[in-house]
Amino acid sequence: MALREMLKVLVVDDMSTSRGILLQALDALGVANVSYAENGRTGMVQAKQSAPHLILSDLYMPELNGLQLLQHLRADPATQKIGFILVTGRGDEAVIQTGKKLGMNNFLTKPFTSSQLKDCIEAVVGRL
Repeated sequence: MALREMLKVLVVDDMSTSRGILLQALDALGVANVSYAENGRTGMVQAKQSAPHLILSDLYMPELNGLQLLQHLRADPATQKIGFILVTGRGDEAVIQTGKKLGMNNFLTKPFTSSQLKDCIEAVVGRL
């Protein structure tokens, strides 16, 4: 069985359009086991319940932003090993450095192509 068929991905984004773009791109890559959350707090709860292999999270969201979500995930032994990719329209160096310090595995700047998403995911989990 290919990795893309086994991989469990959680998309966390408060904007339905952005969430939809990520969900469509994952589907096009053959990643079928995908769930989503509409904010960081809900994403944290879902991560604890469903134990995804990878989280793709927006940066700016209500409740918990992407960096706060990452910080909570890394502080909990049950979720600290989940792969984490920050997806942001603002890839400024301060945000990226903070993400790296908190333990993010990779980042993706919006807008992105399916190929960029694939490369970003493969850098974290291996060949799809």
